Amino acid sequence: MRTLVLLALVGLGAQLVDGALGMAYGVTSATLLLAIGTNPAAASATVHLAEIGTTLASGLSHWRFGNVDWKVVVRVGVPGAVGAFAGATVLSRLSTDAAKPVMSLILLALGVYLLVRFTVRGLRTDRLGQPLRTRFLGPLGLVAGFVDATGGGGWGPVGTPALLASGRLEPRKVIGSIDTSEFLVALAASLGFLFSLGSQGIDATWVLALLLGGLVAAPVAAWLVRHVPPRVLGSAVGGVIVLTNTRTLLRSDWLGQAGTATEGLVLGVIAVIWAAAVAWSARAYRAEQTLAAETAAAVPAASGSRA
Repeated sequence: MRTLVLLALVGLGAQLVDGALGMAYGVTSATLLLAIGTNPAAASATVHLAEIGTTLASGLSHWRFGNVDWKVVVRVGVPGAVGAFAGATVLSRLSTDAAKPVMSLILLALGVYLLVRFTVRGLRTDRLGQPLRTRFLGPLGLVAGFVDATGGGGWGPVGTPALLASGRLEPRKVIGSIDTSEFLVALAASLGFLFSLGSQGIDATWVLALLLGGLVAAPVAAWLVRHVPPRVLGSAVGGVIVLTNTRTLLRSDWLGQAGTATEGLVLGVIAVIWAAAVAWSARAYRAEQTLAAETAAAVPAASGSRA
């Protein structure tokens, strides 16, 4: 029962972050499942089965709040589904011993990307309104879907920053569209795992616990997307993912540093960097808000002086 409650809380927290930031439900949930000993393919399958329900609820919530661009959903979601099915098939054919550190390495890379992307760089807004082309969205969806299935998460960490970096779609619609299109990815990945694994290693009660937590959080997250600073949240989530998966890799047969001074030192350094990154992002966000307010106040003043 304790495990189920923990999974429900993880599902709730992960969906709050995912719905507000457009990423990290799968990465966060898969990281926890790996940490408690679930084999990689079963962990990814469990997360994606739960995501069928959470992404549907999240998509509907974002649609109600006007956060969805349906053209983007189709153009990125369909190739994403193809990539996810392929990724699920590949992961299912790897041995558990080989797959666990590989999956943690993928999750670690995604976590580093999140941490660096949101700490160092702000959100670009000078290209808003320019069209997003299929030749960009198609390959993006294919790669993001493949990474999502093999890493237990990755659709948002790959897709959301890429669309935000393009600067062609306002942030709330990037997040809403990525969350909504993830339903297609989760469905395709789940089918791929079920065809390859059957129900082997998948605990239906774990799926249900993750799903229930996510369903509670979905409408709240769709509302929060208008209020939570993505830069700060991105740094915070990236740090969690980096810290947890570094620990998994240090304890794997690849490195064999479990319980050593090296493990404590590495994790301690990462924790300090993480805290500094969150503080930097919060400071940068406040500076951006102050500059925006000063600019807005200067425009009427300049207009009045010319009059």
